[in-house]
Amino acid sequence: MTTFADLQLAEPLLRALNEEGYTTPTPIQAGAIPHLLAGRDLLGLAQTGTGKTAAFALPILQRLLTHHRRANPKGARVLVLAPTRELASQIDESFKSYARHMRLSHTVIFGGVGQGRQVEAMRRGVDVLVAAPGRLLDLMGQGHIDLSGLEVLVLDEADRMLDMGFVRDIRRIVAELPRDRQTLLFSATMPKSIADLAHGLLRDPATVQVTPPSSTVDRIRQAVMFVDTDNKRAALQLLVDSPKVERAVVFTLMKHEANKVAAFLNDHGIIAEAIHGNKSQGARERAMAGFRSGAVKVLVATDIAARGIDVDDVTHVFNYDLPNVPESYVHRIGRTARAGRDGWAVSLCDAEQRAWLRDIEKAIGKKIPVVQEHPYHSEAAENSTLRPPVLGGGGGRGRGGGGGGRHQQRQGGGHRGGARRVA
Repeated sequence: MTTFADLQLAEPLLRALNEEGYTTPTPIQAGAIPHLLAGRDLLGLAQTGTGKTAAFALPILQRLLTHHRRANPKGARVLVLAPTRELASQIDESFKSYARHMRLSHTVIFGGVGQGRQVEAMRRGVDVLVAAPGRLLDLMGQGHIDLSGLEVLVLDEADRMLDMGFVRDIRRIVAELPRDRQTLLFSATMPKSIADLAHGLLRDPATVQVTPPSSTVDRIRQAVMFVDTDNKRAALQLLVDSPKVERAVVFTLMKHEANKVAAFLNDHGIIAEAIHGNKSQGARERAMAGFRSGAVKVLVATDIAARGIDVDDVTHVFNYDLPNVPESYVHRIGRTARAGRDGWAVSLCDAEQRAWLRDIEKAIGKKIPVVQEHPYHSEAAENSTLRPPVLGGGGGRGRGGGGGGRHQQRQGGGHRGGARRVA
């Protein structure tokens, strides 16, 4: 069995990993780290929860340890682009954690907050800059950031960035970077758009691919309850009230519905917070902090906002609304059953969303068990042949953040199971 020590990582990094209790790399880490330490470009096909952040952060930190130099004023030695504020913050925290025994200057940049502190953080330059594309491009245009001395570029969740409409921003950013750099691109899926982007950015890349998302679904206990639309909130309250539900994520399609569901739960004595693109960054960070600490039992989220929810001890995922894209279902339920723990994923399906359930079951190759022994069971929903209406944009395309719209887009997914792994 490969260990982190076998990968010839530097002692300060091994010490930090040991303090976190990590000894065995995940498949994406074992496959990617040797290539990256050798200076190769990389195409990584991996879902959220497979440990891909450490797969690029650890070799990058080793590079910074080995090649000492200061970043240029207003510049960065490493740039990591991420689609949402939450994911950018999570990546920045990971770098900070793994670099606890080395000197590292780093900062994170995204929209939705004032730019003053971000400009000040970049004045002297940083080793690692993690950024959402929109705000980064804005600050570059204002002359506050100069990336002409960049050494390493990472595009994380590239498929999601393209889904959110960032492809032009990415190409404009890349045009300002030196050609002589190491480039890493990670994506959950490999549509033609990602293949084209990779071909234009990567030079003779190594390719590392981990298990596709459909196989990870088998490690999560799933169930579906057929209910009428008007009974969904009461059914959700019944589920969340169970003492077995310690920490849960509830998914809705729309941002306004997330607000209503969170308010309903709070009115019935269940501490809940909504997280979506219309929330201020401060509100989103407070909600996530409360959720991680256990002060908030339920986080109600839209799909894009949930990309930064990386909490190991989520016991349950509830689909208040089913997604109309099967890959989104896989991504959603991957919020639970992490780090070797058990997890449940329960979906509430009304008549209009019955067809989406059929699509999901076809994609994952199995029927989801039906729970009928509850007071809200609906035969009409279970036997419905309706096709739901095509959803319009719900406002999920804003720069630097995400919301609940554009559900017709294909979205990647992931899951982390088995032994404890590095985020």
